[in-house]
Amino acid sequence: MKIVRQKSDLRALTRKWRAEGASIGVVPTMGALHEGHLSLVTAASARADRVIVTLFVNPTQFNNAEDLEKYPRTEDSDAEQLAPFDVDVLYIPDVDQIYPQGFATAITVSGLTDRLCGATRPGHFDGVATVVTKLLLQTDADLAFFGEKDFQQLQVVRRLVTDLDIATEIIGCPTVRETDGLAMSSRNLRLGPAARRNAPAMRAALAEAADGIASGEAPGPALDTVRQRLTAAGFGPIDYLEFCREDDLQPITEPGGSGRILVAAWLDGVRLIDNVIAAPSGT
Repeated sequence: MKIVRQKSDLRALTRKWRAEGASIGVVPTMGALHEGHLSLVTAASARADRVIVTLFVNPTQFNNAEDLEKYPRTEDSDAEQLAPFDVDVLYIPDVDQIYPQGFATAITVSGLTDRLCGATRPGHFDGVATVVTKLLLQTDADLAFFGEKDFQQLQVVRRLVTDLDIATEIIGCPTVRETDGLAMSSRNLRLGPAARRNAPAMRAALAEAADGIASGEAPGPALDTVRQRLTAAGFGPIDYLEFCREDDLQPITEPGGSGRILVAAWLDGVRLIDNVIAAPSGT
């Protein structure tokens, strides 16, 4: 695995791979790698001839300076974790490689970003859309791999690729979970011992609601039960809890619909997100 920090060096490599007829897969990350990220690397290795993992803590997607400052920087351990995998390049650009002096362009995806995380984190998805666009262009990737845990982000990336005629195929990969059901996240490391014990209640409550909706229960009462269970487990505030269509993330309020239950809630000062599929039996 080669560590590359300059986009000119990366492009020299991708031009060479293109000349050889190789396909390119990319796994964009902000570091602090865990098994969820590594599952994306495995998926990329299975689909592409060459694999690039990017590591860039993107300042423009943080609307809280303290959150950006606290985000873990673990470059050395990330590289060690990737060493056993079939990764050709770990791309770790400096900020000036992404946002050079005079940079004045932002990508905004309307509609999909108006609700859920977009409503509670103003500007977040502009930062995500802009950096993902830049990374897809810099890596010249045929395929890009994203986890379904950040489902709204996944849909935003799919939309921008379609709208901007970017040739990269976006691959969504299943959420990887701890043995107790908690969705893997670098933020989990910031939970205190008691909060970490209570955190799996989020997944358990979502799964129960998904079963209820699949059995014909109306979304409203099912979500009310989730709120009660989250509050009892020490979560709060709850930024959002909704049952939405997958394609446009619009809410489903009537029984019989198929979609995802999406949640963001705070626990021990840490914001956790998760989602599960909910579909009536037979759909």
